[in-house]
Amino acid sequence: MDKLSFLEVIAAMAVFVSLLLAVFLLTVKTERKLENRLFAAFLIINAIDISGLFMHLFVDSYNLKAFKISAYLLVMPLFYLYVNAVCYSDFTLKRKHLLHLIPFIVVNLILVPRLYLAEGAAKEQFFTTMWNSPEMLVYQLIGELQFFFYIVGVFLVLKKYREIYLENYTNPNTLLYKWLSQLTVIFLVIHVCIIFKNIVRYTQHRDLFIWLNIVAGTVFLLAACWFILKALNYPELFRRIDSTLLPAKDFAETLETENKTNETKSSQIEQLKKFMVEKEPFLEPSLTIQELADQVNIPVRELSVLINHHLNQHFFDFVNEYRVKKAMILLKDPAKKEYTVLEILYEVGFNSKSSFHTSFKKYTNQTPTAFRNS
Repeated sequence: MDKLSFLEVIAAMAVFVSLLLAVFLLTVKTERKLENRLFAAFLIINAIDISGLFMHLFVDSYNLKAFKISAYLLVMPLFYLYVNAVCYSDFTLKRKHLLHLIPFIVVNLILVPRLYLAEGAAKEQFFTTMWNSPEMLVYQLIGELQFFFYIVGVFLVLKKYREIYLENYTNPNTLLYKWLSQLTVIFLVIHVCIIFKNIVRYTQHRDLFIWLNIVAGTVFLLAACWFILKALNYPELFRRIDSTLLPAKDFAETLETENKTNETKSSQIEQLKKFMVEKEPFLEPSLTIQELADQVNIPVRELSVLINHHLNQHFFDFVNEYRVKKAMILLKDPAKKEYTVLEILYEVGFNSKSSFHTSFKKYTNQTPTAFRNS
């Protein structure tokens, strides 16, 4: 099998896996229909783009081939909207989101005179030398600027999500942040290959150009398979936050200017610590700062400022510290010597082995097993 045939096989496999996953996302019964539909659309557009590597075997339409090339400008907007839909429970599509279509529309309008409206030999001639035309140079410039804009936007959304999540939730779903971050990095790697491929396109290194297409197609195929495995192994990944929530730093100064004396703050901190020890609310795996505020009878914003600023801890770390202390007691208890580490982590409120080991080592510099043995 020569390189071109191998490339076509890789592309066909990537298209098949992407479309299969897209069909699953569109048909599966779930409350998260919007994010599933957005990711399905993202996969379908990617499949259309990759299909260009073997489209010539089935389609002769120059218009369709050009439309396929311009469709790539829908990939990053869809991914950006998908990340927002996954992170924020109240995210909905609005009319203003139609603005994301502008680059796609502009490129297709640029192609109208010399491609879409051209006929016969003129259209064939343009398509033959298309990648050296001013239209395609403009397309590539728009594509690169668009990618940079959206990749920065995605990282900013994830940064805000992580900050708010750690300040308001304890259920260890930082897995979502890590997973989306990894997914974003993978697409960044794929795009770097595409940039390099586009540069090589204008040189005489045809073999290198083909190999770069193979690398990009293979990475995308592996990414699609990886996503399926993640969805199967971690269905709890989709823990979202309310977009109206703000990081504590955004309202801390306002609350600090209100009539809250140092004695009041100290009293609230003592009240909070006493409640954590006596009532052990941290044993609830999905404890949120709103639930704790209701239990300890402190307004949720005041509680957020107390923990995140006066105790200088994220709510996530604050609660996990009490869980770890409880776990240390159980690990040292002779009556619990028959309990496995897994049983103990569930008993103290963790529901993730990796999160438990990370938090335990952070506070003790030991693994749970090493602590028990010592």
